[in-house]
Amino acid sequence: MWSDNQPDGQNYTLMREDDIGDAFGCPRNNGPPIPLLQAPTERYATHYNMNHPKRGVAIIFNHEFFTVSNLKSRNGTNVDCDNLSITLKNLGFEVNEFHNSTHKDIMKNLDRVAKMDHSEHDCLVVAVLSHGDLGLIYAHDTMYKADNLWQNFTADKCPSLAGKPKMFFIQACQGDRLDGGVTLKERTETDGLPNTTFRIPNQADFLIAYSTIPGFYSWRNTTRGSWFMQALCLELRENGTRYDMLTLLTFVCQHVAIDFESNAPDNTAMHQQKQIPCITSMLTRLVRFTPSNNVRV
Repeated sequence: MWSDNQPDGQNYTLMREDDIGDAFGCPRNNGPPIPLLQAPTERYATHYNMNHPKRGVAIIFNHEFFTVSNLKSRNGTNVDCDNLSITLKNLGFEVNEFHNSTHKDIMKNLDRVAKMDHSEHDCLVVAVLSHGDLGLIYAHDTMYKADNLWQNFTADKCPSLAGKPKMFFIQACQGDRLDGGVTLKERTETDGLPNTTFRIPNQADFLIAYSTIPGFYSWRNTTRGSWFMQALCLELRENGTRYDMLTLLTFVCQHVAIDFESNAPDNTAMHQQKQIPCITSMLTRLVRFTPSNNVRV
């Protein structure tokens, strides 16, 4: 447990991240028919195919400064960005960093990546480091809905990523509630037939990992970076080619829940606060970054 973790404020080293259809009702698609796509893996494979020529594109939207009133600078976010960028590069990703982007530029870059040909890629990663609120993320100049990040990457809009994992990591507050946690005493006891074609949902194969649960703060240390990104990069570095992604994220949750705690002796409301990440998975198989020629292990 870090002893120098402190709550949000100009005199502290730790900052909070907030600051401040129905299918039967949908119209028919009268456009051109969607071409039949080649499945990137076998129908009932347990793991995604991670043996394409390239690992894939990773985008990091890093936000330190804002023009939105009442939003403080996110000191320490560049530590997160550097840590995540190096970690993803070592796993073979082509990493693109964007700093203090406006909402327009974020949407422009997401649209550009969605229109790329990902046929030779294993997967996609998008990470956002910013302030946030319930269901909302802040760009440099305004807030936007979190689902704007992945709406262009559904199978119908980005067919070259159809059937491939699309992973989103969001380091931001989701509210202003605090989690005081509870104290536990240490345990001491010792005791069908296949078809030629098949369909998948457009919303399948997404993984969305938030640094905290809806309604709660997310904590960041100005010298070490956010709790969530520290734990995520640690697991990816040490076990990224050993375990599948959901297993890794389970241990990320363990690290954040157990190893981190706020320390603000002059503000009891912010003292000894805890945090737990929140994982939403629409994955249809396991994601494991198998070693390849361009991955350091």
